[in-house]
Amino acid sequence: MKLIPCPHCGNRAQAEFVYERTADSVVPLDAAPDAAVAALFGRANLRGVEEEVWRHTHGCGSWLLIRRDRVSHALEWVKLIGPEALP
Repeated sequence: MKLIPCPHCGNRAQAEFVYERTADSVVPLDAAPDAAVAALFGRANLRGVEEEVWRHTHGCGSWLLIRRDRVSHALEWVKLIGPEALP
């Protein structure tokens, strides 16, 4: 089982987290429907390192930006995003 280091809760099982999307697939609110569908579901899924948005759904509920290698699944870093990240 993979452990993800939550900044609030410490190392937790991956099953507590939900993958949301890649960090570059954010769609503006005024985007056309076809552009929104393409951005959300038409990703290339290439090998290499990518930044992804995850949520600690079954834990503290915080949103995380995770930099992960898609081949080895090794985590480079984890950062809080959203209101939880404010000092």
